[in-house]
Amino acid sequence: MSEAARPYDLVIVGASFAGLVAARTAAMRGLSVAVLEAKPEAGHRVATTGILVKEAAEEVDIPHTLTRRVHGVRLYAPSRRHVDLFAPGYFFLTTDTANVLRWLASEALRAGARILFRARFEGAERQDGVFRFKGLNIAARYIIGADGARSAVARAFGLGLNRRFLTGIEVEYEGLAAADPRFLHCFVDSRLAPGYLGWVAPGPSLTQVGMAVGHGRRPDLKAFLKATEPIFAFSAAAEVERRSGRIPAGGLVHPWAADGVLLVGDAAGQVSPATGGGIKLAFELGRRAAQVTADYLQSLGPTPEHVLAAELPRFGMKKLMRWGLDLAPPNWMIDAALALPPARWLAQHVYFHSRNAGDMSFAEFEARLEREAPAGEPYSRASPGA
Repeated sequence: MSEAARPYDLVIVGASFAGLVAARTAAMRGLSVAVLEAKPEAGHRVATTGILVKEAAEEVDIPHTLTRRVHGVRLYAPSRRHVDLFAPGYFFLTTDTANVLRWLASEALRAGARILFRARFEGAERQDGVFRFKGLNIAARYIIGADGARSAVARAFGLGLNRRFLTGIEVEYEGLAAADPRFLHCFVDSRLAPGYLGWVAPGPSLTQVGMAVGHGRRPDLKAFLKATEPIFAFSAAAEVERRSGRIPAGGLVHPWAADGVLLVGDAAGQVSPATGGGIKLAFELGRRAAQVTADYLQSLGPTPEHVLAAELPRFGMKKLMRWGLDLAPPNWMIDAALALPPARWLAQHVYFHSRNAGDMSFAEFEARLEREAPAGEPYSRASPGA
């Protein structure tokens, strides 16, 4: 057998957040690893906003230059009244998403993984305990499918498929000066974004503006931009790039594993049905999938699916929340609800994963940021953050 055709211990399909973290981890554990990616490079034509919650930022130490720390959420009702939410110690990271993926790819390569770009997965057949890939001169003892919401690995091996989606569309702007960088700006409006919301997210260099809608609906970004133009003055900024994509919103697929194959990330439906957030789980479960696969292949450990089954989220409450969001209540009802303390409590819990925001007002929190800024670097309203 030629060197190019030698079997790998593990082939990962998809240079995604989950796939690249899994590749790095498996290579560091001593497995020979190849990643198949149909795109010409990591980060090419990304289809995600790439906002990291605090828990995701704590899973992987991403270079500071590729992120921007945002401490608060400004939540807008359909009337455009807003409430400012925060939790002491909590933050979000907006990211230069394409370059984060390129950095993750470089880390996987540095750990010893091999990434095959422009290599499309077209199926694999198992012979004598080894998978041989159609159209590619490679083989593997194990396969991880990290190839997105419409996983080709899932279809090839008869695994579960995502059936329900949010549909999102986003544009990046340069020079959007009117967007207060202290906040993620989120718009709840059943007319503009039924089933989900719209957002304006100041990033490290560009501002991401987008919206997503519930299953079976079509997003109208033009209408969202028109409605929020008086707040942000998009017409005065320069549009850089547009992108769109589908976000799994139905919870875990079943089955998500078979003998010698498992799914992670969007491919497995490891995405919150309520919020569409999946990067934290991609980091966490991508790494765990690699760890337990290495234990299985190297140390006679239990099968990866047996170990992971006990660690997967169930999404029970978040499925219930998705049901409520899909009802798309009328705007007058949303306006009335967001004026009441219980709605603020719920929003606080959803955004900050905490029921206690403390007793400070946002003005007091802002003053604290200014007091605690490094010497010579005072915090200001126009600051890009820590």
